[in-house]
Amino acid sequence: MALLLITNFDLQKDLLPWLQVQRGRRLQRAVGSQAAAQHLYTFEKDLQVVSCSVNSERTLLAASLVQSTKERRKNELEPGSKCLTLLVEIHPVNNVKVLKAVDSCVWVQFLYPHVDRHPLPESHLLLISEEKYIEQFLIQVIKNSDRLPRQRVAEDFVWAQWDMAEQRLYYIDPKKSRSILKCIQFCADENFTLMFEAPLDILLSNSGFNSTESIALLLFCFPFYTIDQENLPKYPTLCVFTNHTGSLCVCYSPKFDSWEQVTYSVFYFHKGYSKTFTAALGSAHSHVIKGITFLNLDYYVAVYLPGHFFHLLNIQHPDLICHSLFLTGNSQVIDMLPHSPSQSFSGSLVLDWCSGKLYRAFLNQPYLLEFLWNTRLDWEKMALLHCTLACGQDPQFLEAQIIQWISENISACYLFDPIQEFIIASSYWSIYPETSNMDKLLPYSSVLTWNTEIPGITLVTEEITLPLMKVHSFKNYWEKLNANLEYVKYSKPHLHYKNSVVRREWHSLISEEKTGKRRSKVYVKNILDNAVKVISNLEAKTLEPRLAPLFQEEDNHQRLLVGLMVSELKDHLLRHLQGVEKKKIEQMVLDYSSKLLDLICQILETSWRKHNLHPWVLHFNRRASAAEFAVFHIMTRILEATSSLFLPLPPGFHTLHTILGVHCLPLHNLLHYIDNGVLRLTETAVTRLMEDLDNTEKNEKLKFSIVVRLPPHIGQKICRLWDHPMSSNIISRNHVKQLLRNYKKQPWSSMIDKSSFSVEFLPLNYFIKTLTDIESSNQALHAFLGHDNVDAKFVEEAALKHTMMLLGL
Repeated sequence: MALLLITNFDLQKDLLPWLQVQRGRRLQRAVGSQAAAQHLYTFEKDLQVVSCSVNSERTLLAASLVQSTKERRKNELEPGSKCLTLLVEIHPVNNVKVLKAVDSCVWVQFLYPHVDRHPLPESHLLLISEEKYIEQFLIQVIKNSDRLPRQRVAEDFVWAQWDMAEQRLYYIDPKKSRSILKCIQFCADENFTLMFEAPLDILLSNSGFNSTESIALLLFCFPFYTIDQENLPKYPTLCVFTNHTGSLCVCYSPKFDSWEQVTYSVFYFHKGYSKTFTAALGSAHSHVIKGITFLNLDYYVAVYLPGHFFHLLNIQHPDLICHSLFLTGNSQVIDMLPHSPSQSFSGSLVLDWCSGKLYRAFLNQPYLLEFLWNTRLDWEKMALLHCTLACGQDPQFLEAQIIQWISENISACYLFDPIQEFIIASSYWSIYPETSNMDKLLPYSSVLTWNTEIPGITLVTEEITLPLMKVHSFKNYWEKLNANLEYVKYSKPHLHYKNSVVRREWHSLISEEKTGKRRSKVYVKNILDNAVKVISNLEAKTLEPRLAPLFQEEDNHQRLLVGLMVSELKDHLLRHLQGVEKKKIEQMVLDYSSKLLDLICQILETSWRKHNLHPWVLHFNRRASAAEFAVFHIMTRILEATSSLFLPLPPGFHTLHTILGVHCLPLHNLLHYIDNGVLRLTETAVTRLMEDLDNTEKNEKLKFSIVVRLPPHIGQKICRLWDHPMSSNIISRNHVKQLLRNYKKQPWSSMIDKSSFSVEFLPLNYFIKTLTDIESSNQALHAFLGHDNVDAKFVEEAALKHTMMLLGL
């Protein structure tokens, strides 16, 4: 199974725009139709064709022919010319016209403008001369004119590249100080527009593009110069790649100066920097006979040298090297890649230079998953995880497969947390298609820095001068590219959403709850309503019932966290997403938040199903099984991953985690987990513990250890459920504490009526008398504190029982 799949080119869909014939091949007829091998025109004799192209209506054929010395003498059209450029009118009449008759080679390419309604009355043809100029001819079939209108498009260039899919021409204008990359956009009308100029810090005069013989024309077909396969490393490689997100990459590899290493650069203009990579080739005796190949694979650019290395560059998020995949010649993947020189086209098309065949290349999803399971290197795991999510066609299937991998390799990653990385990356890709600006506003990875070296490759990052846009009105791709450039110019502080504000606000709300103070009820209600919307949105998308018992309790703390994240994320997107409707942003926030919770549920659900756990694990009066230990471990890792990022958990998570912790851990370990915040005691979990366990000595010790660690507002409720002297003692202490909090000593009579007390113990009698007077003087407070028959009499009985227990009576 191969990492890169190469499929045969689809003649039914794609042949017409790519009709080109390699120099030196013989052409007897030109085909180019939506029906395979439709016969358009036949030359009466064999000819050596440099280039040919047919217009979109299939009425005109342009061909550039090379004549031998013998053919030049016999040619009636232009007997002395080396290269003939002919325009053949296929329909309605069969005419042949000479456009150029020169001694230098000429390339031809019809334009294919995107026309919404009726076809244009004329065809546009580009002529690219070896003499470093490009012209556009305007051809009308109905007119039989000897001279066709023409426009000079570019001149004095040393390199050019044609993007058929987007109808763009890139070319390099050499200057004394530096080279200038220019781009011309051809439109449906007669106009063409210079879109940008971008300085390139490469010296073409030293790279092989410095003479007429070595001018390079890429993606029209092959370079004009003929290169033997063994001499490919002696020539530079330069490609421009774009995609629908507004990215602009220039990939450059100079000619090889060493057999020990190879250098190539990628200019990420949409990010404002370039990266120059140096890849080791092994020993000094490893002779390189093939050149570097750059392939455009949408969100990625593949760079590979057959037999030596394969580098899959993440062009959407190129900041960290760990988000790109680098494989050396020691990997079996290298041997599976095509070894013949090739050239990349738009739409992931690849042209094999040796066979002349056109293919479509794409990343092999099943192999990416297989590779993820088998690799042992953390940087490869990281890159494969992101690549699989970015290039996958079935997100639900991929998520299930990755979760399975995580559950089997939970402790196998040392340089990053796979749960964190999966949750952040998968949530990002679930909402990314909604708007192209999401890569600037939402976190893509949990890893912010990477200092570990990757064997076999080094890199240098440098800031570059941004392209200068030459127009002021933008649409489609150009609008996205301009937005990326504006972001680089004016948004040096990253705008990625962070949970720091949510963390502060959540801690503030919890602190207010403990002290009994609470801000506006309307504010808190709005926050909790946000959580309700997220959970409802999640449940509406859940197709199968969940086995893991989540969402079965209120869990206000987690609901507050969910609601706060929704509120802050919505404000963040409203500030920075200009031109997007508020309702759409609100729905995006709900989808993103519910996706976070859903991924956590999926991880737990997968572990639950794998270990075949049953609902009775929620009861305390049973011994733990090995399956419960495994699920408890997964839940602990989930908690660890979400806590550092301050992400919310599904309501009920802490209850389930605590129950499994009580099952699986000895008491001293359990209390250590609780004291360090790994296990968080919830009212539901502790209530069930009090109800399920009897009052054996071991259980009493467990219950007391739990009760004394409860927050006061929960502890008072739980103690009333536990019929035990210890709980009575705790209730009494809390009651006395509340009564004496605002007590002011009053003048006191020295005489106490002993008949009203059951025990003649003056300190206790005096204390109970004080409590009784406080209760009677403040009936409102007594009504609040004295529920469940807790009063001075109850305190007296509890005190006596506790004293007798201490005395062993």
